[in-house]
Amino acid sequence: MTLTADTNTHPVATFGSGGAEPYARALRREGRLQLVRADAPVASGSPAPSTGADDVDGPFDVARWSSAADAADLSTLAGARSVLDIGCGPARMVRAAVGLGIEALGIDVSETAVAMAVDAGLPVAAGSVFDPLDGEGGWHVALLLDGNIGIGGDPTALLTRCSEVIASNGSVVVETAHDDSADEFYDAHVVDDRGLTSATFPWAEVGRAALPGHARRAGLEVAQTWSVDSRTFCRLVRTR
Repeated sequence: MTLTADTNTHPVATFGSGGAEPYARALRREGRLQLVRADAPVASGSPAPSTGADDVDGPFDVARWSSAADAADLSTLAGARSVLDIGCGPARMVRAAVGLGIEALGIDVSETAVAMAVDAGLPVAAGSVFDPLDGEGGWHVALLLDGNIGIGGDPTALLTRCSEVIASNGSVVVETAHDDSADEFYDAHVVDDRGLTSATFPWAEVGRAALPGHARRAGLEVAQTWSVDSRTFCRLVRTR
């Protein structure tokens, strides 16, 4: 497949962008971030308590996104013939897929993340999953890991879009929130360990119990659920 993305249309703010660009800074120096609700107070010089892009309490280490894929990550690639990693960051999942001989593409709206991946020789394109993508309808697996079900703050719309980019026999693998009952939508920003804050963007958290409802409204259903090292994943396929 020819793989390109149109980066000209971003109708809403995106994860970690704008403001003091803490996400880009953290990627470059492997710093720590917190995902904070926009209405939460931030103490001077320090981040507010996190609600968790990684569904963790306290700061999360961005270096994990640049490190090698672990056993939990690799479980999402089992049986994949081609992989689209949505919100790929520095592209650890793309690197893992390529290493396994799987055709792969990562997409991300962060110029810094894309530049890091491209510099490493990985197939990554700048853009949003909501942009037109060559190869639509041909991907065997689309990944939404590391809390990326939250992209855009509307899980149903995101899953609907994912259903358009996968093949008829493809699937969407979603990493769900640690709280199985989570089903929240809110405005957020990311804050680094120096107190630098991004622009506000829409985000969501979805647990295992709430995911089937969003999937159903997107024309998908849960075909498989598994957990590795306290992380939980669901495989969604088109409704039969």
